[in-house]
This record gives sequence, C-alpha cells and structure tokens, in this order.
Amino acid sequence: MSPSGKVIRSFAELAPERFGARCPVVTLFSGGLDSTYLLHRLTKAGFTEIHAVSVDLGAGEDPDQLRMVADRLSVRLHVLDGRRIFAEEFVRPAIAAQAVYLGTHPISSSLSRPLIARLALELARELDAWGVLHTANRSQNTLRRLNGALQLLGYDGHFGSPYDRDPVSRERKSRELADIGLVHMTDRVASIDANLWCREFESGILDDPEEHTVPEHLYRWSARRPAGPPDETATSPQTEEVEIGFEAGVPISLNGTRLPLTDLIETLNHRAGAHGLGRYSGLEHLPGGQKVLELREMPAAALLLPSYRHLETATLDAETVREKMHLEQLWVREALEGRWFGELRGAAQAFIDTCATAVTGTVRWHLTPGTAHTRSITAHNARYLRNREDWERSSAYDTD
Repeated sequence: MSPSGKVIRSFAELAPERFGARCPVVTLFSGGLDSTYLLHRLTKAGFTEIHAVSVDLGAGEDPDQLRMVADRLSVRLHVLDGRRIFAEEFVRPAIAAQAVYLGTHPISSSLSRPLIARLALELARELDAWGVLHTANRSQNTLRRLNGALQLLGYDGHFGSPYDRDPVSRERKSRELADIGLVHMTDRVASIDANLWCREFESGILDDPEEHTVPEHLYRWSARRPAGPPDETATSPQTEEVEIGFEAGVPISLNGTRLPLTDLIETLNHRAGAHGLGRYSGLEHLPGGQKVLELREMPAAALLLPSYRHLETATLDAETVREKMHLEQLWVREALEGRWFGELRGAAQAFIDTCATAVTGTVRWHLTPGTAHTRSITAHNARYLRNREDWERSSAYDTD
C-alpha cells in the first residue's frame, strides 16, 4: 500500500506550489461533468501542464466533443485506444468467470477501471508526471478500484480523487462550467459510464432505489419493448435466431462467421438489444456497507454469459462446475474491491482458465421481444445424452 501522503483526497491538496505549476499531471477524462470540472479546477489553480486521458473502450464517445472541452480549458488531450485489450484481457475473463454481482447484474466498471489505471500509469511514467488524478467520489466503487489498481501496479507518484473528501454538488459544477462557456454540461441528469460491454447509469435523478425510472433516451442498444401484438411495419425484428460459437472458452463466431471479440460484442449489443434484452438493475455495496443503485444495459452479456454456462455444463463434470461457481463470486469480489491485479483473483483465474479449455461449441438462441430461448446446444466432447432410451438399453447391466 502507498503511504497516505501519496493519496490525493481533496481539492485543497492540489496546490501548484506543492508540485510545481509546470510539472505534468495526468487526469482521467471521460468528457462528463465530474472530469470536466476537475480540469477546470486545475487550470483555475494555476497548473499549466495538464494531460487529460480518455481511454476509448468502445463507448462511442465523440472525440470532437472531447477536443472541444480540452481546447477550451487549454489542456492536452490523449485519446488511447483500449478496445481490443479491454475485450481480450478483461471482458473475456469475465465471461469465463460468469462475473455477475450477487446474481443481479454483470459487472462492468470493475473490468474497465484496472485497464484505465494501467494505461494512465504508463503515460504518467512516460511524462514523468507527479500524479494521476481521477474523479470518483465516496459513493462510487470506482474510488477503490482505481486507487487499488494503481497501488497494486506499484505506482510511486501521487494519485487519487479530490472528490473523496471534498464533494461538489452537480449544481455548482454545472454553474461554474457554464460560466466559462461549457453550457452543454447543464443538461446532464445522471452519470453515465460506458464501454463496449456496458452502458451504466447512476446518480443525479437515479439516486433513489425506491424511484428510479430511467429516461428512455439514455438507452442506446436496447429498444423499448413493444406492447400488444406484433407490428408487421416495425423496423426491429419480431423474431430472430442467432448462433454464438466458442473455442476454448472464447467467443469466436456469430452465425458461423468468425469475428474479433470487439465486433462480436458490438453486433450482439444491437441484435439482442433490438429485442429489448439486457437491461439490469441492482444494488452494490460501498466499503462501509451502504448500498447504492446502479442501472445498466448489457444486451451482449445477456446472451454471452448464459451461452458460456450452457457449454460449460455440457463439457465439464458437475463437481467441477460446482467448485467453479464458488470461485466465481470470489473472482467477482476481488475485481469489485479493486484487486484485479492481486494474487487471489489471479489464482482464481488460473482455475477458471483451466476449465475454459473444454468450453468449445455453439449455442443457438431464438429471440423474440423481451425473451431469449435456446434452440440448440452443441458441444465438442460433450457429456450430454442425445438419446436416453439407447443409453438406458446400453447401460442396463453396468455396475453402479
């Protein structure tokens, strides 16, 4: 663990005389309200070598919008392409680990934060920056995921979030940014965290678990479920079949066509989402035990995760699957608590990867508005019976 003096926890600690106004600092920048306001506070404080890092994880952010904000605040923008690495090194293991938080929703930021921290750290070392700053607050689990990743990666500079002990209201952030011409920030009704695996909504108007209707315009992948009988004039399909192929635990094909994992996930997000699949809600715990609401759309996950489980149960011994299911929540816990780069998650991953070598085959799904049903589970080296009567006759005299 890093010394407490290395962790930035308030805006009062961000003084140019402490670090040097012309010494580089790296900040994580999504283009949202919190990260834009942090850049504003740093420039207002007198820092002149600010490097804003936006990691492209396939969310579809507009780079021109990011550049507009960076130019207005006179900071240098770095857009890093992390899509392939995110899919192959973080989402793929999560699919194999059946990474679902307490059975309610697939995890997402637990996967993206370690990669974002790693790429930001690499840039900070390249620039000889004094620190890496982010914008997570005390009600966001991202705080311990980013800090934990930077600690476990051995970063020896300063890091952390000034919002940790110095929260700023959304109204104040919007007002101050509007005063310097960034008026488009005033229409942010919730925090959105997006990547190719998930679009997640929280805070703002979605704070209260007892009333949390998500504005429909926030959804991009999942269509509104049609009411009443099928409409022949509708543009989205009423029924569809998709077949997902796996090889040694890795999703490799869609309807027989091999695709990079990034393309496969993107295609499934739109195809499964067109049937209204993949919306999740759930409560996640904070370090003190309190719970916060998170809502998300993950149509690709709604098919990829159960497809993997079907092939896994088709190819592995039942006792192996049971033990793996125990380790899955351990894996999820370590990732969620910010210990992606820790030895315990790595050890669980080794077991999961060993099991994954048997997971090869295809699952064909029949999709209708709001539902998905399997039509075929075809596994290599399968343990399932295709004709029970033949098996019963052939095994009638076997010794138990």
